Amino acid sequence: MDVDEWWGHIERARVAAGERADDRDSPDDPLVDILVDLLVALPPDQIIAFERRFSEVWRSAHQWRLWAAAYLIEGGCGDDGFMDFRAGLILLGRTTFTRAVDDPDSLADLPVVIRMADGDGGWIGCEDMNHAAHTAYERVQGETDSYDAAMSTPGWPDRAAGERWDLEDDDEMRRRLPRLAELFL
Repeated sequence: MDVDEWWGHIERARVAAGERADDRDSPDDPLVDILVDLLVALPPDQIIAFERRFSEVWRSAHQWRLWAAAYLIEGGCGDDGFMDFRAGLILLGRTTFTRAVDDPDSLADLPVVIRMADGDGGWIGCEDMNHAAHTAYERVQGETDSYDAAMSTPGWPDRAAGERWDLEDDDEMRRRLPRLAELFL
């Protein structure tokens, strides 16, 4: 599955979710379920292809500067939280995702981030997105052993890419992510 087709599935799910496409805070958030329903319409090999592309896109965001942005936005962010943050960032769509990977400080423009800074709710991270293709495959095939065999995970990077710094150093955060720091510090 090429990257344009892959992002097309994400965008169709976002369109179907309507005004609820940009916030994972609601307990009845529809976006992942909509995406799973779209994936169920694909043949099993295409669901696996979707997951492979998801893994590639998701890994491209494994960057220290983006992790620091997640740390500010979420009020702290460990390994699991950053995995979920990247998955939720994908659900915000190609343009937002690409812009955030290139410039994590651009997340300061997102309405959901502004609401979070104001204490008015909102959330980006989405653990369920990490399992969407697996869920769809199980619904189609009635099993996941063949999925798991096809998806043997290549080596995970030990560390996020990029220069690391102390995330508790407010001055450093202000220097490196000034717009997000203005919202959250």
